[in-house]
Amino acid sequence: MTGDLLRLDGVGVRLGGREILRDVSLTIRAGEFAGLIGPNGAGKTTLLRVILGLQPVTRGAVLLDGAPRPSRDASIGYVPQKLAIEPDMPLRVKDVVSLGLDGHKFGLRLPSRARRELVSDMLTAVGAQRYADARVGELSGGEQQRVMIAHALISRPRLLLLDEPLANLDISSEQGIVSVLARLARAERIAVLLSAHDMNPLMPVMDTIVYVASGRVAVGRTDEVVQPEVLSRLYGQHVDVIRVHGRVLVVAAPEGAEAAAHDATVVR
Repeated sequence: MTGDLLRLDGVGVRLGGREILRDVSLTIRAGEFAGLIGPNGAGKTTLLRVILGLQPVTRGAVLLDGAPRPSRDASIGYVPQKLAIEPDMPLRVKDVVSLGLDGHKFGLRLPSRARRELVSDMLTAVGAQRYADARVGELSGGEQQRVMIAHALISRPRLLLLDEPLANLDISSEQGIVSVLARLARAERIAVLLSAHDMNPLMPVMDTIVYVASGRVAVGRTDEVVQPEVLSRLYGQHVDVIRVHGRVLVVAAPEGAEAAAHDATVVR
């Protein structure tokens, strides 16, 4: 891996007089797989919006290739948590992926052999070719995620952001999505930043963990960041890190039963 593709320097965000992100600094390189981990309300979605250019920062800088992020940048792809398509719409999988080429423009280009081949190649890359002609609304959650990843990647972005793509998926679907993303990151030199509550499905492929709590981040290798002393500083209270059968559980010392239960949802 060479130079930094994405760099955040001391980024802060205030909304409604409340500090949402504080002094966030991180770097992601081409081909790197980074996990954006933390509980609900920690600031993960705000951080993704900052990188996408949808949320202005109060302080700090967002840099791409060492330069300030432009207002529009086709080099960043995005996969939302939920498919923004009505289930009853008669859109086929290959139509949705094709929209990733020029769906942001007014009007659609006529079909062409090159377009069809590109869509087919992308569906094959994410393991979705067998249901290319199916209606999107008929697919399972894991199948829909594969389609949305293909939709985001067909325009050849260099950075791919994913907002909770593993939410509500079974273990097999989780593993399939993570495997596809890791393979594409390595093969195509795409930087991946994937937000999740549970770090465990990402452990085998994650180069960097960006752990968010209370609007602050700790960044580094998993074995560096997921330590009681590091996370205790991040949460502002004592945190235990429990490792059982190859899985990691992060539990904050309870200020009450409700707080303990919430923090336990960081992982399953």
